[in-house]
Amino acid sequence: MTSAPGTADLDPSERFRPWHRTVVIIAVSLTLVLVGAIFGMLIRLPGTPAAPPETGSVDVGFAQDMTVHHQQAVQMAGWERDHSTDPVVIQLAADIEATQTGQIGRMQGWLELWGAAALPVGGHMAWMADTPDGHGHTPGAPTAGVPTMPGMATSQELRDLRAATGPDLDVKFLQLMLRHHQGGAAMLSYAAERATIPQVRNLAAQMLSSQSSETEYLSQLLAERGGKPLPL
Repeated sequence: MTSAPGTADLDPSERFRPWHRTVVIIAVSLTLVLVGAIFGMLIRLPGTPAAPPETGSVDVGFAQDMTVHHQQAVQMAGWERDHSTDPVVIQLAADIEATQTGQIGRMQGWLELWGAAALPVGGHMAWMADTPDGHGHTPGAPTAGVPTMPGMATSQELRDLRAATGPDLDVKFLQLMLRHHQGGAAMLSYAAERATIPQVRNLAAQMLSSQSSETEYLSQLLAERGGKPLPL
């Protein structure tokens, strides 16, 4: 068995391949966001109200908050994909990153079409009236939301994830992503039932279904690697 060649023995295409991979990953992520945004802006199907939803509505609040929720999932998944050595977890992380990046683009396209802010202002989940996490509100009126959403990783947890290596990295990722999915379920369910625009309800329902399946798979992978779920 021969040893691997040193960097000096590689031709230029081999030496610069990691840079090429990074460029391709960035290009694919940007493409997913742009395609999702264009799709979100162009969609105008039967049943869509002529007037855009108001600030504070379920539709706007869901798109804004779920963008933030997804952004953290994409961040964690991207780190895991690039730093793990476990091919099974790498594939799952890549799938989550690609799926949720496309969904972010779609929600941002809607918000642009509606003339709404891209991200929430003044807290989260104020659009979830009559729930423990939400605050009753009148559409269009300023409301106070909660400072963070269920399932979100803290800054320290993200630092710990970036500092971890090997199997410890995989366990931390699976723990954080499992809790992340579990924390977002209430928002997805609420929007799937109460959003005004059919396309928003449908997307929330699709997210809920796919993330419920992923939650089971994350739990399985975590148990196989000797980890335990984090409290929600």
